[in-house]
Amino acid sequence: MSTKQSDVLIVGAGPAGLASAIQLKQRGVARVIVVDREPEAGGMPRLCHHTGFGIWDFHRLYTGPQYARRYVAQAQAAGVEILTSTTVIGWEEANVLTTTSPQGMGGIRAQAILLATGVRERPRSAHLVPGFRPRGIFTTGSLQRFVDERHLPVGQRAVIVGAEGVSLSALMTLTGAGVEVAAMLTDLPRHQMYFPYSPAKWWLMDASQHIPIHTSTRIKRILGHKRVSGVEIEDAAGQTRVLSCDTVVFTGSWIPENEVARKGPLQINRGTLGPQIDPLFRTTTPGVFAAGNLLRGAETAATSAREGRLAAQHITDFLQGQLWPTRQLAIQPQAPITWVFPNSVAEDAAATQLQHLSFRVSQFMGNATVLVRQGKILLHSQTFKHLLPNETMRLRAHWLDNVNLSGEPLQISVE
Repeated sequence: MSTKQSDVLIVGAGPAGLASAIQLKQRGVARVIVVDREPEAGGMPRLCHHTGFGIWDFHRLYTGPQYARRYVAQAQAAGVEILTSTTVIGWEEANVLTTTSPQGMGGIRAQAILLATGVRERPRSAHLVPGFRPRGIFTTGSLQRFVDERHLPVGQRAVIVGAEGVSLSALMTLTGAGVEVAAMLTDLPRHQMYFPYSPAKWWLMDASQHIPIHTSTRIKRILGHKRVSGVEIEDAAGQTRVLSCDTVVFTGSWIPENEVARKGPLQINRGTLGPQIDPLFRTTTPGVFAAGNLLRGAETAATSAREGRLAAQHITDFLQGQLWPTRQLAIQPQAPITWVFPNSVAEDAAATQLQHLSFRVSQFMGNATVLVRQGKILLHSQTFKHLLPNETMRLRAHWLDNVNLSGEPLQISVE
């Protein structure tokens, strides 16, 4: 088995990985290799044939494939080596990953590694929805593969499970394929389609095609044997009804693509299920960084790309001799907070000049106060007029200067 040499190895050729690779080359890093198990680079956006990409990072409006192609073209022009159809199957050492590809087994040794493997939606089985296993059940990602990549028919009448930003992506894919959408379901009391998605929502739900959103409603059972014939739904009062459909699309309910991270010598955060990460995108293993949606579930492609560029700055500092912290203190979210990013504090936290931490909650709350404590010491208190599920909230980070790294873990809670 031959082993390639690189200054930086990036696992994942989506927005975070490619943006980081481009930035690394611009900062003078000679050898940058990006590997991806897909046959084509570009990540999830290349499957999203609707518009809405590129405003924040390219100041132009692109479809997903156009956006992905621009990043790939920039990476290739910068001299980044991109290896597609290449899967990481293990860690030989902390700085050596084992790969397999059509060319056979191999290894890549690098001074620094960036994990940018992205995120996926939980499928029907993870939602524990009873019923047989008929044809016609998708996630948003598999739906887009069928419709836009393979140009296959998916059905005639669909129900979308979820009512958040990615649910609109599924809605646009279905309507573009000529599929009638019978309804969208969410178990929360309101939909979570926030700006800038709302304009698209009203455009799609005009008088000629009104699509009801059933709130406080869950999918109880999928009907049909060989093909989906309908879904049984239940509202908050326990009332059930059947919606006729031949297609069901499960959207959202994200989980990081963490297989590579879990196989390595990294600590996994229990809240995000991604690697434990400090404000400089450093994991608990020296030389290994992580960025993008691997860290906590889905943010926008532009956010992932921005994190990739920021990670590249810290990777460059590491290559130039910046010491790895010997101590990281975990930040532990308490329900209804589902995750916090970053989720640990390092010895040089004050030097990062971090302005905000990001977090998400699992329920709607108004006039809520978020508290940060270390043991019995209150480090920070911040009141929010609204806390919204599936929307990233920002918590001021000036209190990091007062953290005792030898003390108890940090707790973030809501009152």
